[in-house]
Amino acid sequence: MIFLDISCAYFVLPSIHACYVANPESLRSCHCSLTDKPRIEELSYFLDFQHHRLWAPVLSDLPLGPCSNRQGASPALHFSLVGSKLYVSSSEVIVPRLPVTGMRLHLEGKKNNRLGIHLQHLSNTPTFIDARSAKQPVWRGSETISDERYYEPVQWRMFAHVCTVPVKYDPRWGSAAASGSPAAYVVSGAQLHVKAHDSTNILHLRLLYAELPGHAVVRSRWAHNTVRLSGKTSFLSRSFAASSGAAGEEQRQPARVHIDSGVFAGGPPVPVGAQRLLKFVETSQVTMGPQDSPGYWLVTGAKLDVEKGKISLHVKFSLLAPVS
Repeated sequence: MIFLDISCAYFVLPSIHACYVANPESLRSCHCSLTDKPRIEELSYFLDFQHHRLWAPVLSDLPLGPCSNRQGASPALHFSLVGSKLYVSSSEVIVPRLPVTGMRLHLEGKKNNRLGIHLQHLSNTPTFIDARSAKQPVWRGSETISDERYYEPVQWRMFAHVCTVPVKYDPRWGSAAASGSPAAYVVSGAQLHVKAHDSTNILHLRLLYAELPGHAVVRSRWAHNTVRLSGKTSFLSRSFAASSGAAGEEQRQPARVHIDSGVFAGGPPVPVGAQRLLKFVETSQVTMGPQDSPGYWLVTGAKLDVEKGKISLHVKFSLLAPVS
């Protein structure tokens, strides 16, 4: 008598059926990611990006107890004369494994009144990134361009501003390489910091770039967490969105469904008491995953912005290809 182990054959279908009953949109997104098959030459990259996705910093590592000493040392953003102030965490967030596949703003601390930045990354590093350069990563920030036209007020001009300069890698890094071989630069860390300007505080973004030798960026696109560009956005921000094609593309796309294996797929829950600060910060995550064909996007840039009176994130995603 021959016994066959067919348990795996009966495991997948009930799970898919349960997934459909709980959330039909999730199954529809899974179907789209399966039907949009990558090309043969892209298959190895697509498979490399099918690992679980994690967020840094880990929520359990964030301080939850009294943190008055931290707040005293942290800079703060004021939005009005007598209103609440938002502290800013200047901690450097560096992912343990490349690549970065998403970003979000989050309200941290016991009172959820400290603004921090979080990075999504893969649980396992793809094989093509194992050939990382020994060169030290380089920080690049929005403060490198001192142009007041990029300083956008969150509420009133006499109070907190946001620097909306896009943070991207410097093309001169590749030309200055000692080996002379082509290389791509991807984000491996991020940091928020506040800089005084005249009588106001300006919120800036810094990104840490790691070099990947033998690769080049072949395609890029910008994404953010709002349905459309409207409300309190600057002229430069609207021009930037129009040039990148983000406005027309988002009007054509339906509501996005996030497929995430994390405990909090849509982001950590925020207490009711923190709602007063949520009107100043857009905390939705900006990610691209397997459901975004061809499925192996990684972060190569980002920028802060003000939309509808909220501090928000735009993220630049790119595809890499080997250069012979």
